[in-house]
Amino acid sequence: MTRRRSEALHDALAAVAPGKPLREGLDRILQAGMGALIVVGDGPEVLNICSGGFLLDAAFSPQRLSELAKMDGAIILARDASRIARANVHLVPNPNVPTSETGTRHRTAERVARSINVPVSSVSEDMSIIAVYMGAEKHQLVPVTRLLDRANQALQTLERYKQRLDEVSAHLSTNEIEDVVTIRDVVMLLQRTEMVLRIADEIEDAIIELGTDGRLVRLQLEEVLGGVEDDRRLVLLDYFHEDPSWHLEEALAGLAELDTEELGDLKRVAEVLHLPEGVTDLDAPIQPKGYRLLSRIPRLPESVVDHIVDRFGSLSKIMRATIDDLDDVEGVGATRAKAIKEGLSRLAETSILDRYA
Repeated sequence: MTRRRSEALHDALAAVAPGKPLREGLDRILQAGMGALIVVGDGPEVLNICSGGFLLDAAFSPQRLSELAKMDGAIILARDASRIARANVHLVPNPNVPTSETGTRHRTAERVARSINVPVSSVSEDMSIIAVYMGAEKHQLVPVTRLLDRANQALQTLERYKQRLDEVSAHLSTNEIEDVVTIRDVVMLLQRTEMVLRIADEIEDAIIELGTDGRLVRLQLEEVLGGVEDDRRLVLLDYFHEDPSWHLEEALAGLAELDTEELGDLKRVAEVLHLPEGVTDLDAPIQPKGYRLLSRIPRLPESVVDHIVDRFGSLSKIMRATIDDLDDVEGVGATRAKAIKEGLSRLAETSILDRYA
């Protein structure tokens, strides 16, 4: 699995995304063929490693940033990058902090980011690149056109995976209604869902880096991805076995922690369901509790779904329940009981027609 960026790096990249004043300033420095070292943060931890320079405390503007870059030394900005605190500063980070960089400016940038955990941007005049450091992470900014190409390719891949996910989801729904679900059916849906969400995470990373240029990509992502995360949660609720040490949060985390190779192993994915000991056959039958199909009935609150599942215990019993049986459940009532019964009947008819049409 591709290592996800930290939230801190996401925030740092959002601050230098296209459309932000800081990004305009960095681009001006790059276009002028100059180098720069810019620290975003002027707290005590930053000032402790500063030596010399000029105290400015001036409002930030891209033009001022590029002009100050003509001097040697680092530029210190306020934490929100709204003001330029200092310029022409010599940074003295801990020399024992490890770094993989070779150039003086980049080595300093990485050491500062690692030692005091603030965003540091380094503009290389020789290589014409902008690198952002945050903690132990580094990210090199790429041109918007290349980012858009990557995002559009990822969207095309996402659409193909989502189409396959919809097919697997429909297959599971039909098997649930016919009460012939196997562990394999459930695990395949979880596997496909996780694949789709991981592709979406990569697109989300690109959207953050694109800034204002990523609005259309975000709209497309939201349209394709609608309901996938909710469906994953409902599938786990339907099939995972809860105990004092294994709740829904642990199941979701266990699925997210699988690497790419493990995600391809259906038995490894099945472990997140925390099935009873000895249940290892993927073709073994398993019964849903009913969360997933009940969630498809309009205007049915989650609290009522919980009461129905607690009362009947499985989808097959819910399907066989009469209107009077449903009416007896807390929070249902006669009108809602009739709507639930009719809604489940429509879902059953639609699923069976889709399979045998």
